Amino acid sequence: MYEYIIGKVVDIKEDCIVLENNGIGYKIFTSKNSIGKFNLNQNIKMYTYFNLREDGIYLYGFTTEEELNMFNKLLLVSKIGPKVGLNVLSTLTPSQIKSAIINDDTSILCTAPGVGKKTAGRIILELKDRIDDIEISEDVETIDNSSDIETAVNGLISLGYTRNEIQWVLSEIDTSDMNTEDIIREVLKRLSK
Repeated sequence: MYEYIIGKVVDIKEDCIVLENNGIGYKIFTSKNSIGKFNLNQNIKMYTYFNLREDGIYLYGFTTEEELNMFNKLLLVSKIGPKVGLNVLSTLTPSQIKSAIINDDTSILCTAPGVGKKTAGRIILELKDRIDDIEISEDVETIDNSSDIETAVNGLISLGYTRNEIQWVLSEIDTSDMNTEDIIREVLKRLSK
């Protein structure tokens, strides 16, 4: 219905923003990765996904077409709805998701809240043949530190932090060149602020 909306950010919440365009405020649910990029009164362009359900009408927004395309692909997977799709995109970039699918890496997908081994396996199985048609501007690299990420997440959980807190911080960190200790140290530093 709506391809994109250009407007001014008038409110930022934990899981959504309000984008004003021509006197109308659109409540748009978006990933935590996207929310972190916005400032109040900033003019932005959001690519949108319109979802009509029995309990209401929902708009989901993305800063790039790549994110929107990946979201649409995730919704093709059985038992994955918009909430889980946003959780995955809040934790991983489209490039990381594509790489995890290509490399059969369930552990990196499991770092997203609401995604367990079965769901991660289903994402890989159902999208393996469909993922090639998604254009990603970044080069897809092999994710070789996913076990370090998972080990760090488990270690931080044992220290009393919740998976959601940890994922929120991890979504803001480039962990590609970090080992388990570096990841834990950086997450603890950011959580203590």
